Amino acid sequence: QVSKKGPADFVTNADIKAEKIIIEELKKAKPNYSIISEESGEENNKDKDNTWIIDPIDGTVNFLHGVPHFAISIAHKFENEIISGLIFDPIKNEIFFAEKGNGAYLNNSRMRVSNKSDFKNACLVTGGPRSPNAEKKPIFEEYQKISMKVHNPIRKFGSAALDMAYVAAGRFDGYWQRGINYWDIAAGIILVRESGGFVDSLNGDDYMQKKIDIVATNSKIHKELKGLL
Repeated sequence: QVSKKGPADFVTNADIKAEKIIIEELKKAKPNYSIISEESGEENNKDKDNTWIIDPIDGTVNFLHGVPHFAISIAHKFENEIISGLIFDPIKNEIFFAEKGNGAYLNNSRMRVSNKSDFKNACLVTGGPRSPNAEKKPIFEEYQKISMKVHNPIRKFGSAALDMAYVAAGRFDGYWQRGINYWDIAAGIILVRESGGFVDSLNGDDYMQKKIDIVATNSKIHKELKGLL
């Protein structure tokens, strides 16, 4: 069962139920932490320095159509910095997690970004734009411009959280997306950084704004990709 939440944006019963369970369990451990979640919005509790950022199902359209590529994303923000994050792919049984200063892991193995420095041979991934979208034309022009610089077709998998996780795991060399929500990429930020990669917001350092233009890479192709954006 689905209901429209906005243009080309759907919410499922599974989204709502998953978020409810996640919040209930997190509150058992840390009852005073504040919360930012996709379905429920912001919940300012006693502890405003510590915040959980939750996306119960990232890749909802994939989920709705039976495409087995979606994830649960949970990040822990202390003051203005993401200090730990977890992205769980229940279909492939893969848990990507990271903690500031302690590295990033895929299940029980240490993760590192790829070592590729040759931009033209990079494997890139992106997402969007949502439709209808006034920014669609420049986004497609940007996509075309970057496509002309790389040999491999640019991937589009429909889950920003897993796109970031795959950059952290070295499966993709770089990722970018315009107009993404904070909860979609919050956990991915710490995953990429703790794996040795770079993450930048293209519209300022404030990740708390409504929509974020994000770029994440293995660090070695960061200058080239960011320059094209």
